[in-house]
Amino acid sequence: MRTTALPTLALTIGDPAGIGPEISLRAALEPDVRAACHLVLVGDRIVMEETARRLGRSLEGVEVLDTACLDAVPPFAQASRAGGEASYAAITRAIDESIAGRFQGVVTAPINKLSLKLAGIDFPGHTEIFGERTGAPHFAMMMYSERLAVGLVTCHQSLASVPGSLTVERIAEVGRLLSEAVRRIRGHQPRLAVLGLNPHAGESGLFGDEESRVVIPAIDLLRAEGYQADGPLPPDTAFSPGALSRFDAHLCLYHDQGLIPFKMISFEDGVNVTMGLPFVRTSVDHGTAFDIAGKGVANIGSLKEAIFLAAKLAV
Repeated sequence: MRTTALPTLALTIGDPAGIGPEISLRAALEPDVRAACHLVLVGDRIVMEETARRLGRSLEGVEVLDTACLDAVPPFAQASRAGGEASYAAITRAIDESIAGRFQGVVTAPINKLSLKLAGIDFPGHTEIFGERTGAPHFAMMMYSERLAVGLVTCHQSLASVPGSLTVERIAEVGRLLSEAVRRIRGHQPRLAVLGLNPHAGESGLFGDEESRVVIPAIDLLRAEGYQADGPLPPDTAFSPGALSRFDAHLCLYHDQGLIPFKMISFEDGVNVTMGLPFVRTSVDHGTAFDIAGKGVANIGSLKEAIFLAAKLAV
């Protein structure tokens, strides 16, 4: 039975040396955010106290789940072991509390991958942390806005490794996740554009065989299962105005194939969604922005959209 109570969401504050704590506090104080959910900031309380002092704001009325990793606030704009440990502790605490039922969803502020590495944490990003810690058998990244949705078959790996990672099963798997995620958000079965890997989608085998060997069979499999999937589309025209009007979502084969057009179109309001988890997880579509950390000028638009989408999906 659906409840009318506001969903309770965890918001991890991200790397303390970046803009995460600032945008987390500012978003938590926004009236429209408060009207959409009960938000709990997850991270070191000393970081949030210093952030509030620096911004001239108050933590009164803002719930903070203190992970108590840090003895002092790290300096801005510097990757560090302490920052990696603190941001990872917030993520794992939010995941564990969500599995236990405290939170209906998790929203994440940006982390720094070098900080994670310095802390000895062998994950390339949030998506992989959430997938492994929840034990999700099938998960993938989607970037979503009202104008564009892209799902990624491969994500945080080298471009050279992508062709060998593409299989019929993985492409179809992410196609299913993407279709179901967009259907849940928009309320109808979406039309998927499946991109090719090579220029001109392989030009009938002249520029590579990945399209005929794995992409087309995956499209055929999705269609046989009742999904609306077209392609493979040449990547250079897949995001033209005409294509954007025809399709509800784009199934992309590697990171930059999807994220370059997405961030050109929806950088200010894009949301990162991890599909396939046992609970909702959304995030900003940008990084820690070390160049502006501590200056109080970071845009909170993407974070607010991530919160609103998580609240919508969590009820």
